[in-house]
Amino acid sequence: MRLSRPSTVLSAFLTLLNDRLGESIVFPLLPFLLADFVAGDGPALGLLVGLLGGSYAVAQFAFTPLIGALSDRYGRRPVIGVCVAGSVLGLALFALTISLPWARLWPAASATGLPLALLFAARLIDGVSGGTAATAGAVLADISPPEQRARAFGLIGVAFGLGFILGPALGGLLATRSVGLPVLVALGFALLNLVVVLTLLPETHPPEARQAMPRRRDLQPFNQLARVFANPQVRRLSAAFFLFFLAFSGFTAVLVVYFKQAFSWGPGLSTGAFVVVGVVATVVQGGLIGPLVQRFGEWRLSLAGVGLVLVGCLLIALAQREVAVAVVFPAVAILAAGTGLVTPCLRSLVSRRLDDSGQGAALGSLQGLQSLGSFLGPWSAGVAYVVLGRQGPFWLGILLLLAVAALVAGGLPGTSARTRGSEG
Repeated sequence: MRLSRPSTVLSAFLTLLNDRLGESIVFPLLPFLLADFVAGDGPALGLLVGLLGGSYAVAQFAFTPLIGALSDRYGRRPVIGVCVAGSVLGLALFALTISLPWARLWPAASATGLPLALLFAARLIDGVSGGTAATAGAVLADISPPEQRARAFGLIGVAFGLGFILGPALGGLLATRSVGLPVLVALGFALLNLVVVLTLLPETHPPEARQAMPRRRDLQPFNQLARVFANPQVRRLSAAFFLFFLAFSGFTAVLVVYFKQAFSWGPGLSTGAFVVVGVVATVVQGGLIGPLVQRFGEWRLSLAGVGLVLVGCLLIALAQREVAVAVVFPAVAILAAGTGLVTPCLRSLVSRRLDDSGQGAALGSLQGLQSLGSFLGPWSAGVAYVVLGRQGPFWLGILLLLAVAALVAGGLPGTSARTRGSEG
């Protein structure tokens, strides 16, 4: 990856980190943040957490194709600037909602559902502007030759990992003083990200490489996904990418509720588990992914990563209360290592099989698949939590991961075994 303009990498990295930090600093605390607005602590809490977690993703899914196309037409910098500003607005509304003394201002507010409606609105606003990850990924693709894109996309994993380190750690620490304080910290970081983008990020998509805006119907998210699946070069990998995030987003969405209800864990242990995820993901995608890809290739690493996620998910599902800490913490570390291998390698395999034109739209389609999985996953996991019991989301995730392994193990379409081996 060329580093002739460090401000480009810094701006893209902070944008990716802000996208993750806004999630990870709040998500482990959701069951506790909702305590003032939801009665009881039964399975319905798992469903509500899943729906709230997935509301961001469904808005992101609907608007990411448009944001990707806008970045191909008008450049990366203005699109990222607008998206980060939207993130600031969404977090501000979320912080305001949980900070207001509803019981004093409006005693019947919880009964009317207004605070919950505002929380969902905040997540939807953040999701509408949630094309930051796809556009920041396009920036990294712009400045990286094809053979180095797996390493470049590893920065997405580093941001993911650091977000899971800083977010839960800060959230757990600050929540001891005030449950709403971590959200204010996330808002402050989003404001910093906006300042950096507006002052330091150069344009990486030159005018001669820009494309006309697609027709309106071509910006429909399902139409874009249909075109991805119509391409035999990336169809199988795209399906694996979607199913992986469907599984991963599902069981992680109910993870904190599961810890709380199955093991009686409080914010400290719950956020600690996410810190472990962040440390392992950062090590894998920040330092190990490059050498591992050179030695084993993206294809083999994708398979190995799916296997590790399967093992981690199974260990969590089988953990008993008496040994929960001793089992769950290694399990989430294994799960994080697997995710750290799968996500950049699948992205790289898809990106390498497309030409340089339209990388923003192509990566936007992948982000759309991730967003769709990140919405349907929490929703289906929340339903499984209510219908099948606490372990239901994990068994559902295991079945989906087995399907991912079958798709990736089937090989890359249109290539011989020798070519497949060179790519992975």
